[in-house]
Amino acid sequence: MRMQFWKKTVDDIYCDNPPHQPVAIELWKAVKKHNLTKRWLMKIVDEREKNLDDKAYRNIQELESYAENTQSSLLYLTLEILGIKDLHADHAASHIGKAQGIVTCLRAMPYHGSRRRVFLPMDICMLHGVSQEDFLRKNRDKNVRDVIYDIASQAHLHLKHARSFHKSVPVKAFPAFLQTVALEDYLKKIQQVDFDIFHPSLQQKNTLLPLSLYIRSWRKRY
Repeated sequence: MRMQFWKKTVDDIYCDNPPHQPVAIELWKAVKKHNLTKRWLMKIVDEREKNLDDKAYRNIQELESYAENTQSSLLYLTLEILGIKDLHADHAASHIGKAQGIVTCLRAMPYHGSRRRVFLPMDICMLHGVSQEDFLRKNRDKNVRDVIYDIASQAHLHLKHARSFHKSVPVKAFPAFLQTVALEDYLKKIQQVDFDIFHPSLQQKNTLLPLSLYIRSWRKRY
């Protein structure tokens, strides 16, 4: 019902008839002001609706597809708000969104595990002979860490691809991509603990992150 509400809400917004609901009204204002593309908003709703059953991803491609349709779609909308229409920026946004989705899946593993849920790609788990029960029991054996290594490496690869467009992406787009600082920070921390997804340090905030964001912004890099 909630997804159906947002589908109808998005349709109504583009008919200039938003419901009297605070978020919907603000979204309508943003759509009018920045001429936002309806397709990106609908992709977010449709993808979340497809994943309401909260099953584990069958493979890494399925996780990337979810990230593309949610995280990357948000970045495409952010670029539109910044007034940027650029193919290189779109390519970078696609890879950053996928990296964000993968890192989010990793970061949430201890939380989901405490509720007896595992969403990590099943193909990578099977490749290393790891079961969902291994994660629920907080197993830290090498094959479990190998699963995390493979998934984290895919996120790192997407970050690397996104940054390969650095010289071609308009500087005006960089503020939309600063989340790469937080993604890189997490990937470095998980490498330092040898891909132990349950290591307590991964749940601690990095107090220097705001400074890193400022420096990267000042240097006009993402």
